[in-house]
Amino acid sequence: MNQKFTRTLGMLALGAMLLPVASCNKDLDQIPSYSANAEVVYKTAASAEQVLARLYATFAVSGQTGPAGSPDISGIDEGFSNYLRQYWQLQEITTDEAILGWNDGNLIYVNTLQWNADNEFVRATYDRIFYEIGLCNEFIRQTTDARLSERGVTDSDAKLIRQYRAEARLLRALSYWHAIDLFGGGPFTDENSALGVNPPYYTRQQLFTYVENELKNLDKGKVLLNPRQVYGRADRAMRWTLQSKLYLNAKVYTNTDRSADAVVYADSVINAGYTLTPTYANLFLADNNTTGANEIIFPITFDGLRTKTYGGMTYLVHAAVGRAVSASSAGINGGWAGLRAKPQLTSIINNTSATDSRKDMVFTRGQNPNVDTIGVFSSGPLITKYRNVTSGGKPGSDTVGDFPDTDFPMFRLADVLLIKAEGLLRKASPDKTTALALINQVRARATGNLSSHTNDLPALTGDGLDDVFNERTRELFWEGQRRTDLIRFGKFTSNYNWPFKGGVKAGADVPATRALFPLPTTDLVANPNLAGHQNPGY
Repeated sequence: MNQKFTRTLGMLALGAMLLPVASCNKDLDQIPSYSANAEVVYKTAASAEQVLARLYATFAVSGQTGPAGSPDISGIDEGFSNYLRQYWQLQEITTDEAILGWNDGNLIYVNTLQWNADNEFVRATYDRIFYEIGLCNEFIRQTTDARLSERGVTDSDAKLIRQYRAEARLLRALSYWHAIDLFGGGPFTDENSALGVNPPYYTRQQLFTYVENELKNLDKGKVLLNPRQVYGRADRAMRWTLQSKLYLNAKVYTNTDRSADAVVYADSVINAGYTLTPTYANLFLADNNTTGANEIIFPITFDGLRTKTYGGMTYLVHAAVGRAVSASSAGINGGWAGLRAKPQLTSIINNTSATDSRKDMVFTRGQNPNVDTIGVFSSGPLITKYRNVTSGGKPGSDTVGDFPDTDFPMFRLADVLLIKAEGLLRKASPDKTTALALINQVRARATGNLSSHTNDLPALTGDGLDDVFNERTRELFWEGQRRTDLIRFGKFTSNYNWPFKGGVKAGADVPATRALFPLPTTDLVANPNLAGHQNPGY
């Protein structure tokens, strides 16, 4: 199969069944040693599950043979091209939370919010999103009831494949949400789209409506797995979490407040039996698939022996290590000395009680507390959030120390509790009492004692939104949420600055159009249907 990614989505006639499968789920580590056509691959649930594993793996790995050598997409170094790595960078190093000091290509312009439509890091994120959508479309296209009947799939296997199909639809909705949030509008295809035809442009409102309807309709008959049934799978709780996030940001996306709807779906998750992990740090260690399993709603899963990549958690663990933070403390064989924090982040993290353990992840020894130079690793505090050691202090399964076992918690309960708190404060009739209790529930866990009140906020300040914003900062820093939060709170392009924002050392406002990334020039050229639809300012 030609591995070069054609960026026009409608031209993506991908047979997902032809792709070698690399497992991203520890329960789906079946790797077929053959390539087969759709009539064979989708004939049994066992073989269809292998293709499903590839849909999950696309968030974690970068190509056909880990860690590098046969990339899914071209035009950028394979390690840089990884979905999670690029998504995290656009969400974090564009903000007050992180800076990446490497001098690679046009990376500096991502740090400074000065990218353009030819920036390879922006383009790689766009390509990854629509590559995943294309893979999901093909899986969904091949697993209709009519196709299963034509192939003589047994009733028991057909029932399982319908569940897998629902999971694929949910993963596709996740990627479309990323497209809505990062790029606004863009090319649209689903399983009914003709192959070999340029896809139409959908506005942000059109994509929002599509994802909203897809999420509402996708679990009719309760086909998806129940919450907490299988760790690492796209289940009903992931669906509810995605809906709550879509609605919490609806005012940004569609200019219509949907805070009340965000609260409804947050409640569905909260009532599903999840609990906060007693020790905050355990959520980000090599055994978080067990110690954090009852809080993590949807992870991007990694395994040091099975999911080898230079993106994903390999990047997040290695790139933050260097100088006085030793590689051995992070359970790896060497640091990459790239990622640091900005003082605005550490100021908010540290502005809490003495019992708050989240402060322990800010490392300042030998570091300049300010970011005076982008490319100097001593410039800015270090963050020790992600490590490849277990809660018992043992290193991960890769004894060489290259590739971590640590999973990335994309959705977790603490986030949902704060979504509900924010939604309650933004509703037409705010409920400050319940919102404060939710915030204090999260703050109590940070003390290591879920019943503790030593870290409580005694009351909300004003309308309470600054309190929930600051708590999201302390709880969710470096988890790929910051840019979206700053935009929703009106702090991303103006009203709040940080080092090198706008290319100015002290930080400066940037045009409001920077709240969206541009559609890449490559896709504008490849697909005439995108002509005239470039995002404003580019």
